[in-house]
Order: sequence, then C-alpha cells, then structure tokens
Amino acid sequence: MLTPTAMRHVRLLALTEDLPRAALALAETESFHPDARAPTEAQLSGQPGHDYREVYQQAQARLAKIGRLIPSATAPAIAEVQVVEAAELAGVNDWLGRIWHEASRYEEERRRLDDEERLVIEQQATLANFAELEVDLGRLHSKTRFLDFYVGIVPRENLSRLEGAVALAEHLLYPYMIRGDRAHVVIVGPCGEREAQLSSVLASAGFQALPIPRGLDSAPDEMGKALAERRRGIAAERAALHERLADWGASLRERLDAAAQTLALAEPFVALDPALRSTGPLAYLAGWVPARALADLRARLAETLSHPFTLEDRAPRPEERPLVPSVAPRSRLLAPFRLLVKQYGIPQYGEVDPTPLFAVTFLLMFGTMFGDVGQGAVIAVLAWLLRRRLGRLALFGVLAGLSSVAFGFLFGSVFGNEHLLPALWMSPLHDPILMLQLALGWGVAFLVLACLLAIYNRLAVGNVRDALLGPHGLVNLVFYLALVWGGLGLARDGTFGWLPGALVAASLAALAGHGWRHLEAPLGERLLVVFIETLETVLGYVSNTLSFLRVAAFSLNHVALSIAIFTLADMMGDIGHWVTLVLGNLFVIGLEGGIVMIQVMRLQYYEGFSRYFSGNGLEFSPLRLRRAAAPIGARVRTGSDRGQRAAAPRR
Repeated sequence: MLTPTAMRHVRLLALTEDLPRAALALAETESFHPDARAPTEAQLSGQPGHDYREVYQQAQARLAKIGRLIPSATAPAIAEVQVVEAAELAGVNDWLGRIWHEASRYEEERRRLDDEERLVIEQQATLANFAELEVDLGRLHSKTRFLDFYVGIVPRENLSRLEGAVALAEHLLYPYMIRGDRAHVVIVGPCGEREAQLSSVLASAGFQALPIPRGLDSAPDEMGKALAERRRGIAAERAALHERLADWGASLRERLDAAAQTLALAEPFVALDPALRSTGPLAYLAGWVPARALADLRARLAETLSHPFTLEDRAPRPEERPLVPSVAPRSRLLAPFRLLVKQYGIPQYGEVDPTPLFAVTFLLMFGTMFGDVGQGAVIAVLAWLLRRRLGRLALFGVLAGLSSVAFGFLFGSVFGNEHLLPALWMSPLHDPILMLQLALGWGVAFLVLACLLAIYNRLAVGNVRDALLGPHGLVNLVFYLALVWGGLGLARDGTFGWLPGALVAASLAALAGHGWRHLEAPLGERLLVVFIETLETVLGYVSNTLSFLRVAAFSLNHVALSIAIFTLADMMGDIGHWVTLVLGNLFVIGLEGGIVMIQVMRLQYYEGFSRYFSGNGLEFSPLRLRRAAAPIGARVRTGSDRGQRAAAPRR
C-alpha cells in the first residue's frame, strides 16, 4: 500500500470525428488524467471542438439558472451511455434558452415580491419607533408656518435637564415612549428666533432625530395594521407563485432531467478540450494512465471507436516527474486521513504515500495520550451520530474514539475512574518514568522511519546526493543512531562509548565538509555558516526526540485531570457529585481531546512530513462521468447505433 502506483504516459491518435466517442470511453474507465502540454509535432496545432465547447457552456449556464427555480439532481442518473452529437447538443441548448426565457418571468416576479417585502419590513422597523405616538405621521413630514417640532431619541438620564432647557426656548417636550436607557420624545413650539438656540441645546443633550419615511402617512396603529396585512398579502402571493412554479416545473421535470443527462454525457469531451490537438481529420490526445488500467483502456477504445486508432504508451521521463499525477489509495478507512494529508500537500510521483503510515501512527499516539474507555466511546458515538454533518471525517472520529477505547482497556480507565475495570497493562501515573522512556523510544522509532522514507523518496527520484548527504539523509541517520546509541550507554553505565562517538564525529565532519564545498562565501562567513548548520543538526535531532515526550506528558495529564475531577466531585453532595462528574468529563472530552488532537497533528506534520514528504505533487484527477448511477456493462452508443435501434422492428 505504501508503494506508489506506476503510471504510463499515453498518446492517442484518432480521427477527429471519433473524439466524442473516445472521450466517453475514457470517462467510463475513470483512468485517464489529461496532459494539456502541446505535442512535439508542430503540425498538430488545431483545437477541435471549439464550437461544441461554447454551446455546452451556454447550455450548462442556462440549466444552472433554471435550477435556481426548479431544483434538480446535481448528478443525473444516466440510463445509457451514448455519444452526444453537436446537433443534439445545440437542440438542447435552444430548448433551455426558451425555458429560461419563461423562467425569467417567475424570477422577476419573485424578486418583486422580495423587494416589496423588504420595504414593508423596513417600514415596520421604523414604525416601532413611533408605536406609542398617537399622531397622524403624515402631519409631521414638514413644518408648518407657526409650529416647530422635533421627533427623536435622547438618553434617559438627560431627559429632565433637556425638558427644562426646552421650556426656556418656549417649547414643550413630550416623552411618548421610554425603552431601557433611551427616551423617545416629541418637542413642539412656535417658530421664531429661538430655533437656532434650541438646536444647540438638543445637540448638547445627545438628541438623535428620527426621520419619518414618506410611506408612513397615518396614525402608527393604523399603519401597523396595514403593513401587517400587506405582509400577509405578499406571503399569499409568494405561496401562489411557488405553486404555479412547482406545477410548471413538474411538467418540465422529465425533459430537464434528460437535458442534464445530455450535458453530463457531453462534459467529458468538453473537459478534454485543453488537451486536444488536431490537423485536418487527425486528432491527438495525451494523458497519464495507471499501468494496471492500460489494458482495459485499450480494449475499451477498440470496442468504442468506429475507425482505426493508435495508442502509444511509455514510462514517465525524469524531467516529467512533477507533472505525473499521484494516485491516492482507494480505501474507505484511509479516506478521512487522506483529507488531513492533503492539508499538507500531495505526494510527488514516485514518493511514498504517507496516508497509511499517518493513519496508524496517528491512532496510536491519540490513543496513548487520551486512553479512556468511556470518553473514547462517547467520541466514537458522537462521530457516528453526526456522520451526515461530518461527512468523511465521521469515520476519522469513530476510529479515534475506538483507539481511545482500546488504550482505555490497557490503562484500566472508564470516564477517569480506574477502579471499575482492571487494567490490562497499567495506569500511566503508576510508573511515569516508564511512560517517559516509552515516549522517547516512540520518538526515536518515528524519526528513524521518517529518515528512511526520506532516503527512499530521494533515491526513487534519482537524487542520490541528497539521499546520502542532504537533510535527513543517510549520513544524518547514521549520526542520529550513533547519538541514540551513545545516549543509551551514557544513561546505563555513564560512558558514551568510543564507537558511537567516532560515528557521531565522522558523520558531523561529512555533513560539515558537504556544506563547506557547496557554499560560496568569504572564509569567515563559511566557517560561521558551517558551524551553525552543524550545531543545528545536533540540536535539531535532540529537540525533535524530546518533542515526543508530550505523548507521555498528555497521558499523565489525562489521569491527573481525572483525579482532580473526582476530588472536586467528592467535595459535593450527592447531586453535585454526579453533576461535577458529568461536566468534568465533558470538559475533558471537549478541551483536552481537542488539544491532544492538535498535538498529534503537530508531531505528524513537523516531525514526520517535514522530513520525507515534499507535498508539491499533482493529484490524480481522471476524466469521469458526472452521474448518480450507471448500468453494469453499459456500452457507448453512437448515432448510427441509435438509428439502427430505432429502425429495428418491435416484437
């Protein structure tokens, strides 16, 4: 499963009139990844299917617009695979154009109702500011010759002070509604010289004027009833419109499904357009195919195409490696882990796909750091219940929860209680030194495996120098193993040992010499750079190994946090005891579970992927039919096939 899928580069030479059939055959096999590079033959400069693509794109856009009014399945059920000729596609496009012209009338009516309802809602919101004002609002739209009036809001704390100031200007203040810390007021008085003085008083009191829209021209209670009635009328009109639209859509459902099926069958030919070239009647198409699928592809083309063709294949050239797509492992169990790997990148062709290794090590580390039968079961059950929302990540949650359950049996922990279930091994807190030692051993094994994969990946692409002397190459691995060897001896009997010491010195000297030869700088700068890089190598491997102590630290922290929760629960009464246990376990599952997940991802990305995984590859994206279902053994039918079938007598 770790071995990358071998790929072949294929070149198809066929007659231009056979291209639609070839596109359907390639899409049905789901094994052809188009190569958009121009062919080396200069005479193959034409681009067939230009008009076909434009008609398809117009029809697809019209179907999408109609779909906003008449929802349909995004992946049509294709009853029979058949070639869509240009005339048939044009007919579908013309029909969709006529349907969209009719649909636009419904769209305009729906937009009119939406705009009208939005206006009514805005008027209702504005009217709420005048709900307690028993005055004809139409009279307040403009000032009279003798009266000066203001309608607005002031802070409640300024109300009494403003009332006195308004009285000095020979005006009256009437608070008609008070809500919270704001007061809605009306100020009325005679027009005259004091108007400018009143304006400054209102500004200092924090007065905010309330504009009265022109549509509000009667008493607030009457307007409120009228607006509510209008909203009910709009709702009735919308319901009637939806009913007419549903009836109209039901009458078109069959033909719309047929149109969607036609476009789905035409899509493969359009998708191939960037990779197609032609000269006269001859067409050229190139792409990448998994080696195991090449024979089936050749047989499918021979069965489908009505004229002779040529299909050439060869192995990828070294300079083409960045262009060769990588095939992802087809495994339902690995699918959620594949999503997380893709967050870092796609493996380049020839590199080991890290998904299987990532899945195994992730589950082992998560279970070690968060081992509990009850809490792991809760995670698994919640992931399963929320599987529709989580999609493919639901399986990831289920597997992480089951890993926690498995290690919970080893640790003998059930919702933090270590007395309900006998431990198959031991509780981490019973021997923390052993847990730290195991975490270091886990880190050493993980880093050694990462270096081995880095060496393999570089050898696979022919980069021998970096496989030997590059970062995390063979010399780095020798240094690290010698350092671990000497460290074990130092911990056991107090001596580093002459052989591991010699290996450490020799490997560091080789790395320093390699860096010295490939660095162009003055002598002093070269000495400084080589010294820093060598020191970084030593410190890097030491710190990377110590980073795995977090595996033991979080397993110990999990037990300690559970003990703290039980200690708090024992201090409560009977009800408080169980409430504390439930809330404490929810806290552990939510907060600590999320932190553990982040820590495991950090170890995977920075201690693993950064060593052996480039992440700059190209994902295998084969040409395929967009459909919900397909008959088993369906054959691509041509226009002549359909004619013969129509002419055949019925029995």
